[in-house]
Amino acid sequence: MADHQTHETDLLVIGAGPTGLFATYYAGFRGLRVAIVDSLPELGGQITAMYPEKMILDVAGFPSVKGRDLVEGLVAQAATADPAYFLDRTAMTLQEDDDGVTVGLDDGTDIRTKAVLVTAGIGKFSPRPLPAGEGWLGRGLEFFVPSFAPYAGKDVVIVGGGDSAFDWALHLEPVAKSVTLVHRRDAFRAHERTVQAVKATSVDIVTRAQVSAIHGNGTVESVDITVDGEVTTRPAQAVVAALGFVADLGPLQKWGIEVEKRHIVVDSSMRTNLPRVFAAGDVTEYPGKVRLIAVGFGEAATAVNNAAVVVDPTAHVFPGHSSEGS
Repeated sequence: MADHQTHETDLLVIGAGPTGLFATYYAGFRGLRVAIVDSLPELGGQITAMYPEKMILDVAGFPSVKGRDLVEGLVAQAATADPAYFLDRTAMTLQEDDDGVTVGLDDGTDIRTKAVLVTAGIGKFSPRPLPAGEGWLGRGLEFFVPSFAPYAGKDVVIVGGGDSAFDWALHLEPVAKSVTLVHRRDAFRAHERTVQAVKATSVDIVTRAQVSAIHGNGTVESVDITVDGEVTTRPAQAVVAALGFVADLGPLQKWGIEVEKRHIVVDSSMRTNLPRVFAAGDVTEYPGKVRLIAVGFGEAATAVNNAAVVVDPTAHVFPGHSSEGS
């Protein structure tokens, strides 16, 4: 796309995770032109990047749904709005005037819009590095496990004690030759049910330990694990560094939006302190806030309905139900 291109729309959605995708659909239902921007190259936000194979249990109407399948349905639903997608771009600047807002992207594109909906989740996230892993990324070391097949028959070492580490250990155990989970403490941040499920498998959990070195000729072949100063070497053709990630709202924090503990403060209509800017999903903060995908869907509908009145002051906040037909 050429630099300094200007795209015009009614609503710009910033963040293409579940909340942003549902908001995109709903904007189309309201008859709004909609554009969606995300710093990741693919739709689906954290789900696509981090746990597409994970079963999600708390979305209404789905007793159990794989992350990848949920995203696929949301993408198909959002497509009905015929949105303009701006992926692998970051929203950098926001300028308001009497008629709308101009958002500048990092590739030079300007998006001229009447309202903005921020559905940025935890913001732009980058994995916490494994000190011993420097130079090994893509050569046997990964931060995410988007599919399990590449690990078939391999000795896998997972570093971390959170939900991702244990989820991946549980899913890789039947596929891999062996799975070792290394954590620096005795206590784990992961959900207790998942911890117990992993303990019931052949996964070897090594605590008060760290991966202190990685060895190999071109690709990973073994790792050194240090426990209380003693080093043991284990075969490993794959290392997963599940040490969490550093997330921030990036340039959004310079827009003058009221932020509290890295979350955007909204009222009950999902308005921020900026008149044409709304927010929904995990990025929002208000008394009693619960961070679930299911909550994000509801907030998306609330935000879009209230933004519709900003786009067209003659519109009603609530247009009726989508099931009522035209």
